Amino acid sequence: MKNATLRQLKVFEAVARRLSFSRAAEELHLTQPAVSTQVRALEGHVGMPLFEQLGKKVFLTQAGDELLHFCRAIIQQFDEAEDAMAQLKGIAGGKLNVAVISAGDYFFPQLMVAFARQHPGVQLNLTVHNREELLGELAANRTDLAVMVRPPAELDTQNDAFAPHPYVIVGAPDHPLAGRGPIAMEELIRQPFVVREPGSDTWFSMEDAFGKHLASLNVAMEIKSTETIKQAVIAGMGLGFLSAHTIGHELAARSLVVLEVEGFPLMLNWYVVHRREKRLPPVARAFRQFLLDEGAQRIARLIPASHPGA
Repeated sequence: MKNATLRQLKVFEAVARRLSFSRAAEELHLTQPAVSTQVRALEGHVGMPLFEQLGKKVFLTQAGDELLHFCRAIIQQFDEAEDAMAQLKGIAGGKLNVAVISAGDYFFPQLMVAFARQHPGVQLNLTVHNREELLGELAANRTDLAVMVRPPAELDTQNDAFAPHPYVIVGAPDHPLAGRGPIAMEELIRQPFVVREPGSDTWFSMEDAFGKHLASLNVAMEIKSTETIKQAVIAGMGLGFLSAHTIGHELAARSLVVLEVEGFPLMLNWYVVHRREKRLPPVARAFRQFLLDEGAQRIARLIPASHPGA
């Protein structure tokens, strides 16, 4: 083991966490053969196989399961050392690690670039996740800050709202309900809907919006991609419930319209979240304050009002 490298340990941890060489390769921005090579090299140092494959599924061996505990402890020690060095560098030489739910990738890179222009020399690292993955990033201390709609109840976190986050009902321009309004909930739920999967942040927002009516919603299809949902709605497969921050291009191109529905838009908030006990590096503290001071105004400029009556 004395010749094992940190890179090999990080690759092994990613494969062990996802139980998939291909998904680990995607996460690490490596090719699958490169991931396999790193794992084989580590197995050579250990002297035992770390994974076994049964059918199409990958499992940890007993040795792999045992090594995983030590591997995560080693990686965390390196991360803490990196945080300590970042404290000494201050803002200008720091690395900003932020994870955001998928709806945020429509505007969040612009916010990070605006911050970096105010603080030359900052390194930017942005990752985009669904809700389950994002909570995993927080729990495993793989990100300094997380940006989401619903802060986790299961973790001890500091949660600060920094911008409004509207959700709207969208349809194709030729949908029978387009241009009408206000549309009653009882009429709306009879229409076919293309929706995000249960457990996603968008699904939880639907629970807030539809309440008791959600059980009666006419769900035509569940899709895990916001982009694919938009294309399905444009094609006329049904209505969509989406963040208003994800549909700016489609509204400008007139390929989608926002329906005027009673009780909409649903107004929630964007939150910047971090583990309460985490010692944030200076660059993360500065970016958190940047979001609190300027986030709402900058998002409003990036994404014009996109719902009736706004």
